[in-house]
Amino acid sequence: MSTGRTDQKLTEAAYNSAIDELNEYAIYKKLSELRITKPDFKKILERLAEMEYKHYQFWQKFCPDRKVSVSNVKVASMVLLRLFFGVTFAFKLLERTEGDVIRQYQEMAHLVPSEDQTMLDEIIKDEQEHEKEFGEQFNEPHIKYISFIVLGLADALVEIAGIHAGSLGIYDSTQLAGLAGIIAGAAASLAMASAAYAQAKTGFKGSARLSAIDTGVSYFLTATILATPYFLTKVMLNALLISSMAGVALIALTSFYGSIIAGTKFRKDFAEVTTIMLGATVALYILGTVLRHLTGMTI
Repeated sequence: MSTGRTDQKLTEAAYNSAIDELNEYAIYKKLSELRITKPDFKKILERLAEMEYKHYQFWQKFCPDRKVSVSNVKVASMVLLRLFFGVTFAFKLLERTEGDVIRQYQEMAHLVPSEDQTMLDEIIKDEQEHEKEFGEQFNEPHIKYISFIVLGLADALVEIAGIHAGSLGIYDSTQLAGLAGIIAGAAASLAMASAAYAQAKTGFKGSARLSAIDTGVSYFLTATILATPYFLTKVMLNALLISSMAGVALIALTSFYGSIIAGTKFRKDFAEVTTIMLGATVALYILGTVLRHLTGMTI
């Protein structure tokens, strides 16, 4: 490969890396300026910002004629995610691509001049240490209760969606179907809260009371969200469709959040819960319709 072509390839790769590093610097800097309850978080974010800026300066010198700027949209988006989902979520989302960045830098190593190899090795080491050094320190207190919230939500999605669908097969009124979901949701939320309390008492490092509250509240709120469409329309299939869409949206949100916090596969989690919910919905709708025709009962 010619020297000119090698230089051009390095310039382009360095330009893209400089953009990424400068944006991460701006994000960490902005996050460190927000109100943070734990002082250690602020210091960690400030340190990360300094580290990313050092990386930006390294790559920028290989593309001095290219303008590198911060994406205000990206920074604002991360700030919103931080405000809604917490600093742990924002940090883990930023670090999610760390493995790809490390591989990219290692593949670029042969393009970097020998006198800059030491600095590149330091940058790669910095990237490798990000999650290892800071990951555990970003675990906010509420994170330990996420599993209980997801438990309540997932159970409600399957059970309440099924109850609504089965009710539609029996009732002529969407409002009765919605009411059935609300009542069942209230009863089941208490049962789920009791079960979560008992579960948390056996070795869980946290408050059993908060675990029960998180499970019960998430269950009932989910049941209420799924029931709402049944009070807004008198067309049964429309209510079922809108409620199912709301359920899928909730699954997508919680699956995405869980995949970031726990490092799991979003598509796998989303597909599994969605399939179960929709499968239960279809099965119980058919069952309710069959029972209605067999009994001749209409409410």
